[in-house]
Amino acid sequence: MQVTDRYGSARAMAWDRIHPRLTTRSAWIDHTGELAVIEGTLIRLQVDHLPGGGDPLPLWLWSSATGLNSEDADVRWQTFLRRFAIEHLFRLMKQTLGWTRPKRRTPEAGKRWTWLITAAHTQIRLLREAAADLSRPRGRSLPSPAGSPRPESAGGFGPSGRTCPAPPVHRNPQHPAREGHLARRTGGPPPATTWARP
Repeated sequence: MQVTDRYGSARAMAWDRIHPRLTTRSAWIDHTGELAVIEGTLIRLQVDHLPGGGDPLPLWLWSSATGLNSEDADVRWQTFLRRFAIEHLFRLMKQTLGWTRPKRRTPEAGKRWTWLITAAHTQIRLLREAAADLSRPRGRSLPSPAGSPRPESAGGFGPSGRTCPAPPVHRNPQHPAREGHLARRTGGPPPATTWARP
C-alpha cells in the first residue's frame, strides 16, 4: 500500500502466471495451429478516492512479465498512471493548443513545432500566479514568500515595493438640489420649432 497525493491510499494486489484467454485471431491472423498461451502478471489496483470525487472502481492491469516482486508490481501501475497523465497532456496540446493544425513539411519542422508548443504550455502553467495577480485590487502589494528577498534588492529590478495610492472615488450625488446644484425643470411644453421655406 502506498499513499498518493491525488488518490489517497493505493493498494495493489498481484497474481503471477495468469494468462489471458485469446478468443479472436485479430493479432494472430498469420499464426497456424492453436493459439499461444502467454503467461503474465495480473495486477488489481484500488484507491480511496478520485480527483473528481467519483466512486473509484478497481483498476485491472496485466503485464507480460512474470516473477514480479512487490516493487516491480508497483512500478507497473505507477507507470500506467504516468502514461495516463501524458496522454491527457497530448490531448490538451492537440485539441486546445492546436499542435496538429499546422501542416509541417519536414520532420525537423514538426520537432521544432512540438518544442514550441511544449514551451508555450509550460510558460502558461508558470504564469498562472501572475495572471491571478491582475485580479487583485489596485494599490495592494502581494506578500512576499517567507525567506525571499525584497524585489528592490534583486539587482535593482522589479517594483520598489511601495504601494500606489488608490485613485479617488467620485460619486454622483443622489439629490442634485440638496448638493447645491440647480435642478432642471422637465415639465412644460417643448420649445416651438419654426420652419423656413427656401
